[in-house]
Amino acid sequence: MGGAARFDVPETDTFTRTYWDAAAEGRLLVRRCGVCGRAHHYPREFCPRCWSEDVTWERASGRATLYTWSVVHRNDLPPFGERVPYVAAVVDLAEGPRMMTEIVGCAEGELRAGMELEVVFRDGVAVFGPRFTPRGRAVQA
Repeated sequence: MGGAARFDVPETDTFTRTYWDAAAEGRLLVRRCGVCGRAHHYPREFCPRCWSEDVTWERASGRATLYTWSVVHRNDLPPFGERVPYVAAVVDLAEGPRMMTEIVGCAEGELRAGMELEVVFRDGVAVFGPRFTPRGRAVQA
């Protein structure tokens, strides 16, 4: 008999634990293919382009550009309802992959496609995963 499902912490397994442990330490990881050389995100045990299993973890630079975003004013799933409004976004990592995330430390009116961003983490924990803020702007995620 288990407790209620938790939505406020990532579900980890043996494979994804490396990713979430790095995030808790303030590091963003991607996977890079040893055959085609391309990076991918979300982490998978194989390359989604050439299907090679020769993939390794790599520390990402933490730099990205804003691709698109949406300001969320209502979300009934815990714990997000307590955090509205927030900016859900898709960013292009400097390493190549596109990633879903959240933008913090930036007013809605400042958001521009192509703006330069950098990764931030919430007090060194991975609860909400990596977030992004405008490059050069120190914020606490």
